[in-house]
Amino acid sequence: MAYDPGALEATLAAVVGEQITLIAELRDAFFDSADGHVAALKGATAQPVWDQAALRLRSLAASFGLQRMMDAAREAATVPCGDAKAMQRIERALTALRG
Repeated sequence: MAYDPGALEATLAAVVGEQITLIAELRDAFFDSADGHVAALKGATAQPVWDQAALRLRSLAASFGLQRMMDAAREAATVPCGDAKAMQRIERALTALRG
């Protein structure tokens, strides 16, 4: 699946229509949640905590059809806790979504 940086906005618009204020609020809520999962990954000192944060981030991304973020989070769940390459991939995907 190709990566579409506008996928988050398109998904939100499909759900709530042209309600700009609601789209902005939902977008903010998405990023608050994603940032929380990323913070949990960064703070993880045990594999189960790392895996849980990665899978929660993957589920969040799946809710919006964000393939690049889903792939990055799925990869993180398969590598050792604190893997720098996995964190970089997640952070790049999140930065791209922020636009």
